[in-house]
Amino acid sequence: MSIDLVLSGSAYARGRGQAAAGQGPQLRAATVGRVETARAEGLLDEASRGYLAAQRDFMALHDPEGMSELLGIAEGFALPEPELFAHLHLGTFRDLKGGAELVDGCSAWAVAAGPDGPLVVKNRDYSGLHLGIQTLARHTGPDVTSGGMLCLGSLGSPGAYSSGINAAGLALADTQVSVATHRVGWLRYFLMTRLLARCKTVAEAVAFVRGSQHAGGGTLVLADPSGATAAVELGAAGVTVATGAEVWRTNHYTGSLAADTLLPRDDSIAANSRDRFGYLSRSLPGTSWTRARARKLMATHPETAPGAAPICQHGNADAAETISSAVYSCNLRQMDFCEGNPCTGAWRTISLPA
Repeated sequence: MSIDLVLSGSAYARGRGQAAAGQGPQLRAATVGRVETARAEGLLDEASRGYLAAQRDFMALHDPEGMSELLGIAEGFALPEPELFAHLHLGTFRDLKGGAELVDGCSAWAVAAGPDGPLVVKNRDYSGLHLGIQTLARHTGPDVTSGGMLCLGSLGSPGAYSSGINAAGLALADTQVSVATHRVGWLRYFLMTRLLARCKTVAEAVAFVRGSQHAGGGTLVLADPSGATAAVELGAAGVTVATGAEVWRTNHYTGSLAADTLLPRDDSIAANSRDRFGYLSRSLPGTSWTRARARKLMATHPETAPGAAPICQHGNADAAETISSAVYSCNLRQMDFCEGNPCTGAWRTISLPA
């Protein structure tokens, strides 16, 4: 079962508050255990350690709240903070070695209007180790100037580790993209939390992103109650922003950043990214999207209909699979949430007061 948390106070206090959920052994396996495996495989070499040190300096300067939250998490669970920081960069390290398994996939999209208003929707494709440590956390604190956040994430990681919505109705979700180019800059997992904490509109969030330096890799999909939407590709050399009635992203870059995408071999998430992207491009336009229709779309398998794609992904053990699905209503500040594969139909609704 997912873990519901109510976290308040400073970023450090909210991070430390995660420990009330327990689950220490599973959390350690999903975070520190992965870092230990990566180290044994030679992934954390001298170059990676140097990059990590530069990243720490950058994040301490540009996101002291995020780093304070991570310290609170580490001290609450009695885990080494440097190992948790390294865990957040494992995808980057894999990219720097030429790409490997995409353990963080995802399909995300947003619509500007419909009977239920603007929506942001995401299937979270991630390691099955995170089943049981997924969190639905309400955040309030002095640094959350947007009025409060409801974040879907995991124990051991910053607030909006996967997606979220704030009290202003700004909702966002991410997808992972393995890329050839990285530099020192904002890591997406810290960026998402800071956008929800500080920004009240898509325009504010996009302006923050455009004015910032990024580590590279990944996309964001956003919407707000005004009907503004954006799909942002976070390249190390720059960002691209697409807007429209419908926007969507999977696990590769498009347009001017497309050549930077790495497609790891023998990896199911990477292999079907373009199939999922194409299916969304055919399915989203021209439909009046309700939350119910969105939930149905996210349960799509290849056998659902001719031309369908594995939006709902099934895996096993440590492999990537769809571990949850979320449908955010910007107008109502609500989230429809299904833990596990959305084809199970086990949805519930969580509200965040405006």
